[in-house]
Amino acid sequence: MDYDEMLDRGIEQAPEIQPDSDRLDVPDPDVRQEGNVTVFENFRDVCQELSRSPDHVMKFLQDELGTSAHIDESNRARFTGDFGARRISDALEAYTEEYVLCSECGLPDTSFEREQGAELLVCAACGARSPT
Repeated sequence: MDYDEMLDRGIEQAPEIQPDSDRLDVPDPDVRQEGNVTVFENFRDVCQELSRSPDHVMKFLQDELGTSAHIDESNRARFTGDFGARRISDALEAYTEEYVLCSECGLPDTSFEREQGAELLVCAACGARSPT
């Protein structure tokens, strides 16, 4: 059996993985203005749904929005500046694409692992490993 025949056989035997968008239901950001600060009220809920640490999500949102921010004592994110819910939602979507969904199968069954000093996004569904 040559390589092409083995590859065809392997593809035939591999199960079809269908991305299921219902499995990951990220809540819409609940934001409000307090002077020159935007408060992301349900920040903790969003982080829990994404199964990611608030610090990691916060760092990404700061870079994406181009502002400084912190997490207050009530686990709300507070951004310096005026940002609407749509802008924060777009940033969360970018985070989800980059750090939550598997680049191979599109499923949200991923976690971070460190291997030889590099951080990898590892998919529990298909076994894919990709650098972050």
